[in-house]
Order: sequence, then structure tokens, then C-alpha cells
Amino acid sequence: MTTASAAPAASPFTDLGTPAALESRLGDPTDPGNPLGFAAFLNADERGDLLSAGERVLDAYGLGAEFVPAALGGRLGQADHLARVLRPLFRRDVALALGHGASNLVGSVNVWSSGSAKQRRWLADVLLRNGRVAAGYTDMSTGNDVSRTAFSARVERDSLVLNGRKEIINNLARAEAVTLLARTREEAGSRSHSMVLVDMASVPRERLRFLPRYRTSGVRALYLGGLEFQDCPVPVTAVAGGFGEAMETILRAFQVTRAVLPAAAVGTVDQQLRTVMDFAVQRRLYGRAVSELPHARSLLAGAWLDLLVADCLATTVCRALHVLPGQTSVYAAAVKYLVPTLMREAVDAMAVVLGARSFLREGEHGVFQKHLRDLPVASLVHAGGTVCQATMIPQLPRMARGGWLRDDGAPAELFTMNRALPELDAERLSVMAGREDPLMAALPEVAAELAGDRVLGPLCASLVGELRRLKDQFGALAPRDRTPVASAGTFVLAERYAVLLAAAACLGVWRHNADNPNPFLRDTAWLAAALGRLAGRLGCGPETDGVPEPVFAELARRHETRRGFDLTGRRLA
Repeated sequence: MTTASAAPAASPFTDLGTPAALESRLGDPTDPGNPLGFAAFLNADERGDLLSAGERVLDAYGLGAEFVPAALGGRLGQADHLARVLRPLFRRDVALALGHGASNLVGSVNVWSSGSAKQRRWLADVLLRNGRVAAGYTDMSTGNDVSRTAFSARVERDSLVLNGRKEIINNLARAEAVTLLARTREEAGSRSHSMVLVDMASVPRERLRFLPRYRTSGVRALYLGGLEFQDCPVPVTAVAGGFGEAMETILRAFQVTRAVLPAAAVGTVDQQLRTVMDFAVQRRLYGRAVSELPHARSLLAGAWLDLLVADCLATTVCRALHVLPGQTSVYAAAVKYLVPTLMREAVDAMAVVLGARSFLREGEHGVFQKHLRDLPVASLVHAGGTVCQATMIPQLPRMARGGWLRDDGAPAELFTMNRALPELDAERLSVMAGREDPLMAALPEVAAELAGDRVLGPLCASLVGELRRLKDQFGALAPRDRTPVASAGTFVLAERYAVLLAAAACLGVWRHNADNPNPFLRDTAWLAAALGRLAGRLGCGPETDGVPEPVFAELARRHETRRGFDLTGRRLA
């Protein structure tokens, strides 16, 4: 990727009383007269089609430019900024967000990191004119085990001949550009695969066979298709990066997508919480609003705390792609594992409050059911949670031995949300993390500063104690349990690491954003409640008496004033 400085991203705290640009273009989704409202998206979902009016608005906005590096004429600078740009899409329709947005990111980041200057320029032009990119990493027969892909590319004179199938690939039939993982050597090993960038307009159609569309229970509007290549020639220069270098390329690319997409999907749960808050405020039981019932208040506030924790972790790791590129192999996998878990559990809690209405597929609560179906599918984009745990496990013993409880804390810019960062450069990302763990080091560092706090002191001490135990447990692992085929107990240890990493992110975000214009997020009430929930997941920490009242009060204030429920709290359309 060309190493040029992007224009500094605007502070996420700037002009919070004004909706974001894309949010404004899409309008109020609850307005029945809005052609881009929830009613229109629900109808399109029932038909199994992307909402064409939505696609036209995104093209007019120039969404493709968000995925193109600034050095190539686009707007891609900071990963956390990209995630916030995409949240209005995820708020309305996960299928549109994936089909018109995330697919372009997944398919292009390989080229930005390893492609030639000519390939980067061509792909940038495709996206800048609102073309679509698809990514074909996996084969149906081997799933997420990309190293076993059977799809092949062999050199014949000046051509590369493609053979095999790619199935359940988003936008494959509609894409102008496709990046394909192909086997280029028969020998086993990490040097047997290459990444191929295909210009679909130049491929001989008689060598292609488009497979039937796959229908799904969630994100019904996605065009998940398949394509069979039959002795299909493409230029040998279509290889992005060197022959045999695909594994390093995709392991770097996955770090970007595993951080950005969960961060963007915060918008989906934000809207589900808003839908349930609408119901809880309006619905009356036992002579008062549901929102006044203690159990409902606790569930709603708890769901919001989980959303804030998810945002803290995902946003911090998006920034780590710039600040700590040598460590994000583990950090991004932790995000891709834990954030969807937090979201699913938050949605389950909200469904209890909404009751039978959570099953309705139409009407004012229909979007909750749609997002409930869509979110699990979105969380599986190119890697499920177990794969992410398997990514972490071989690296964590080394980090535990070398860094935990020893390292200095991460630099302030990792957490300071209004601090501009250099342009994202995927070439700097390491395939394997080093021995240090600066993000986790924020946990004992901030805990020491809070030791005298009556509430946070004991809570942080229990979390640090859990980190010590985890360090010892990783140090005692047998050799086989330091590999992706580890025992089930080792996967539990990886989960506990992710939870502690989320606690470190919450502490860092609280400590380094004293200029946050919202006094609630500068206070400690939310932090103590969030850390208490994380400690509860680990089975450690002092007992708590439910969710503090200030947390629900802030949730109610944001709902009433149409503010986002994420860390920035920007006004919505």
C-alpha cells in the first residue's frame, strides 16, 4: 500500500448534534413516508432483494470511496472512522451493509496490502465508480480451513488457468472484480496458495458456470452465489502479491475485517435497543410503563452496557491496526470472537422485554426480528468464533510469558478517540503477534491508579488477579494445547483472555477520553457497571446490586433525544 498520509479524520466528538452524513441521506427509518425506512427494508427482505432505492442512495453518496485508500483518491484513512461510517447501514439493513459495503472491504484489502501498483489503481477505479468487489476465500468442502482449498490456478505460458468452484460468496454474480484464493502448487504447506485478482469483464464467459443462488434464514436479500471456473484463462499478472504468498496476505487482511466489521455491526444492536426502548416506554403494565419495572430496566441497561463494552473493544482494536500493527493478529481475533457473543446475549435479553413481539416480521417491531435473524449470519462473515479462538491460542502462551503484567501500557493514541492516526497500511500488520501485549497492560496499569477507589479498586484488583491466574494457566499448557487443535479447556482460556482484553479496553477508553463532551462517559458509573459485568462472566469480582440508576437514566436520555447508544452518542436522523 502506498504510504501517504491521509487527511486527518474529523474528531468523532465534533458537532454531535448533527447526524452523520450517511445517516442524514438515509433519513428517519421510522418515518412511514421514507422510501428508505424500515417498512421498505422489511418488504425487500421478504422478497429476498436488496432495496434498490438504498443502493442508489449509497451510489450517490459514493460509498465505494470509503474502501479506497486516500492515497488512491478514496476516503479510507482510519479503521475506526470507517466502522462509524458504516453503522447507519447496519442500523437499517445488515444485508445492504454487507452486500453494498462489507463485501467491498473484504475483497479489496488484500489488494491494498499486496497488489501491484497497477492492480491497486485498477481496483480503486472500480470502487470509485461504485463497482462491486467480491472475495472468494473458502471452498464449500473445506470451509474456514483455507489452507486446504482445492480451487486451483496453474501457469500455462503467459496465462493463469483457473479451475474449481467458489460457493456461498456474496455478490459474486454482480461483481466487477473478484479476489480468489487459489492453489498454485500441489505440495502441502503455506507456500502453495496465491491470491488472484480477476477482472470479470475480461473473463471468457463460456469458461464460467454460475451456480444457483443460496437462500438463507437471515440476510435474505444477500446475493450469495457460486461460480465454477472451467479451464478459465486470466493473465498471469492477475496474481496479487507473489506466487505462494496468499496465506500471509489474507492473514493480514483478516485483521482489518475482523476489527472493522464487528465495530460497524454495533449499529445493528443500537437499533434493536432503540426498538425495545420504544416499546418499553409506551407499553404499560401494572399501572406503569414497562421501562419503570425493575427487571426490565436491569435487562435494558445491561444490554446497553454490553454494547458499550463491545464498542470499547472494537474501536480500540480498530485503532490498534494503526498504533500496534505488530499485535493485532490476536486483538482482531478477540474482537471477532467476543463482540458477536456480547451482541447475541444483549439481543436475547432485549427479546425478553419485547416478549412475543420479538417474533413479529412486520409492523413497528419487525426490524427487531429482522436484525435478530441477520446478526448471526453477519458474525460469520469469513470466520466464525471458533476459528478466531484457534487463531489466538498458538500466540497467547508467548504473550503471557513475555508481556502480561510486565509491559508498559499502550500509548495514549490507542484509546484517545479524537486523536488522528496515520493512514491504514495493511503491509505493516504482522502475521503473528509479538511477545508484548500493550493493550492488556492497560488493565494492571489503570488498576493501580484506581486502587484507592471504593468501587473500582476491588473490582480492578479481581480482574488483575484473574489475569495472573490466566498467565499461569497458559504457562502450564501441554504442547498440543498450544496449537489450533487444542483441547476444549484451552478454548475456554482464549475466551477468558478476550474478556480481560475488553476490560483493558474499557479502562483505557475511560482514562484517555477526558475531553468526551458527554459527562456520563467521563464518570465512573458506566465503567464500574461494565467491568462488573465482565467480572461476572469470569466468575470473579465483588457482588453487585444490579445496574446503577445513572446508567439507565443516561440510556433513557439518549433514547428520548434520539442520540446513538455508542461511545460517541451522535444525534440520529
